[in-house]
Amino acid sequence: MPPRVPSLDELARLADRHHLSLEPDDLREFQELMAGPLASYARLDEISEPEPEPAYPRSPGRRPEPAENPYGAWSWKTDIRGAATGPLAGRRVVIKDNVCVAGVPMMNGTRALEDYVPDVDATVVTRILDAGGEIVGKSVCECLCFSGGSHTAYTGPTRNPHDPSRSSGGSSSGSAVLVALGEADLAIGGDQGGSIRMPSSWTGICGHKPTWGLVPYTGVFPVEMTLDHVGPMARTVADLAVLLDVIAGPDGLDPRQQYDLRTAPYGAGLDHGVAGLRVGLVREGFDWPGLSEADVDAAVRAAAERFTELGATVREVSIPWHRDGVHLCLAIVMEGGESVMLGQHAMGSNWKGRYLPGLAEAFGQGVRKHADDLSDTAKLLALTGTFMREEYHGSYYGRAQNLSRSLRAAYDAALADLDVLVMPTQPLKATEIPPADAPRGVQVARALEMIVNTCPMDVTGHPALSLPIGTSNGLPVGMMIVGRRWEDAEVLRAGHAWQTAFGADAAPLPPR
Repeated sequence: MPPRVPSLDELARLADRHHLSLEPDDLREFQELMAGPLASYARLDEISEPEPEPAYPRSPGRRPEPAENPYGAWSWKTDIRGAATGPLAGRRVVIKDNVCVAGVPMMNGTRALEDYVPDVDATVVTRILDAGGEIVGKSVCECLCFSGGSHTAYTGPTRNPHDPSRSSGGSSSGSAVLVALGEADLAIGGDQGGSIRMPSSWTGICGHKPTWGLVPYTGVFPVEMTLDHVGPMARTVADLAVLLDVIAGPDGLDPRQQYDLRTAPYGAGLDHGVAGLRVGLVREGFDWPGLSEADVDAAVRAAAERFTELGATVREVSIPWHRDGVHLCLAIVMEGGESVMLGQHAMGSNWKGRYLPGLAEAFGQGVRKHADDLSDTAKLLALTGTFMREEYHGSYYGRAQNLSRSLRAAYDAALADLDVLVMPTQPLKATEIPPADAPRGVQVARALEMIVNTCPMDVTGHPALSLPIGTSNGLPVGMMIVGRRWEDAEVLRAGHAWQTAFGADAAPLPPR
């Protein structure tokens, strides 16, 4: 249906929203004047958009039966075969359910997208299929990907295979669990506050947040464009590198990618060793008051010291700015996330690239119908972001973005004398999944409390890997390795060297 002309009452409400004092005669004049631009909008309905056809045939797949999904990790099962040969030939890949796969339903953890079916493949999906991968399904993710816990998806909690009463981490919760269980070889995750690394840490797998812009975000439901990352998850660093080799590089459609972006052969140099590598233990990443667990801190310090056995040097470094990273991230994501996801229905504006109008329409209508079904964390984002943007006119968002350069410079300064930085991925082990009737404060705490070490790298864009280093009381512990921007290969090489030497028993396969 072409756009309709708004009624005088609607125009009056719009004028009031923009603080305009318009009399009834003024409103009638503007109503008539709007006919001109609305005619241009109507013309768009008469012109076909260029939409690439999916290169590989597929059926819609199916929703898994409960018996097939005891941990709540599968959103949808598929069997989409890619090219006959390639670096991913024979590898089973699961895709986070905020990533478009043409013809396959996508929910992004929310009832607001319950009936949405994308008509295009995300760039990462196309590249996986071109490389010979088999897409075996979509994995559950948290509601609008706004949770570091695994209890906010509309379909129910995603449970940790090491202890089903505990969180698997979020928001790429299902991706982590399916890789940990061996039901997928590789997975795609997304990361705006730690959502690749946190579930990797709590389920005992590897997850890499690439340098911001290295992997195209085209065709993925955004949270906040300056924080959005998409990247690989796997049981080994070597597998991460294989998948990153496939999905990295410009596609000409994602404004997050700089024009002169260059990739590296991420898998080729993994076995070069780490002799001479300079490792810095970030003091501020340990001993978070009221949050850090002593066994986690001790395990990560001990694991980091083992780099010396491989010829590296290890010393402590202080980066006071690290403790403020969480504050910058929350200020950016509250206003920016509310604006992009809810204010502009998952699309935003003022950028060139591939838009997803069908997604915007479906989500906009879905939120109108099902806003009450959003998670408490998504509601908190909606209320906080709107209030701050309207009351303070975006000034705090701007200050946070400006301060992000100081945060980035602090890490860059440390990395001028060191090659990688190390700290716990999360300062605590997997927490218990709160019951559905738990107080709202508990629900939100279990969703956001664990992001303090991971989210600063989303603000600054530095590459960061979560590596499983062992368990404590039966629960996995992850060590995060951070490197210079665009030096993802160095981060992966460090992680691979440690995992090859010491990681055989770091994250035992959880019981089936």
